[in-house]
Amino acid sequence: MRISRILWEGKPTAAVFEGEFARPIPNYTLSDLIRRSEVEKIPLPELARMLASPHAEKLPPILPLLPAEVWACGCTYEASSSFRDAEHGTREGFYAQVYRQDRPEIFFKGTARVCVGPGEPIGIRWDSNFTAPEPELALLLGSNGTILGYTLANDVSAWDIERENPLYLPQSKIYDRCCALGPVIVTTDEIADPYQLEITCTIQRGGKEIFRGTASTAQLSRRFETLVEYLLRANSVPRCSILLTGTGIIVPQEAALQPGDVVTISCPQIGELKNPAEIVGARAAAV
Repeated sequence: MRISRILWEGKPTAAVFEGEFARPIPNYTLSDLIRRSEVEKIPLPELARMLASPHAEKLPPILPLLPAEVWACGCTYEASSSFRDAEHGTREGFYAQVYRQDRPEIFFKGTARVCVGPGEPIGIRWDSNFTAPEPELALLLGSNGTILGYTLANDVSAWDIERENPLYLPQSKIYDRCCALGPVIVTTDEIADPYQLEITCTIQRGGKEIFRGTASTAQLSRRFETLVEYLLRANSVPRCSILLTGTGIIVPQEAALQPGDVVTISCPQIGELKNPAEIVGARAAAV
């Protein structure tokens, strides 16, 4: 099942999506549905089907939910660890070591405050010259780390800030509009093999494509359950949180985001997440 939120009767409302059409679930957000699903022990797709209006409307999806927390994983694809080692000039393979070790890299990305949905602008830090998209598959988590569904994510990152020093990673990763999610949540029963998903990312500038990259979740070095298990070690992550699983698509510096660029992340089984880019920060107006 494909579930997200829509603007319906003036407020964000959960909806079941069937192609371009949405069947509203009146008086519910996706978080409300998940909470009731767990309390009443009714599978999320079944509950959504029960409550959805029989009347479909052609309405676009917005940010699927307001996540309680967003966490992200790094170095889960060889391409990512190799790129980061090259960026930092770490001959010892600092990031490659993380790629090979049992314990994954997991960092806090933020809360709903830093998230945007389809069509909303993602942020370019005003003090960065190399902000780039990171296309990822994301997991929607219920209580105790149960994986409820999948969506697309853009872990927007200021690569040049992390390049200065790995300890600057939070400033590279956490700022206004640094995370895009959507367009919908696809429940786990709908995707037979989440390790066979092809993700594509394009960047358009002035209507011309300046970058295209593709990766498959088959290239992931870790299982989702392993990432979740490490996330939850001594860490009580709340229901309705999102876990980004890492990127296998590396955008080079010559395609660093500029204001007005449009980033599109797509996966046939999930849909298309498209966002324009704009400068954010206290000095954005002066840049």
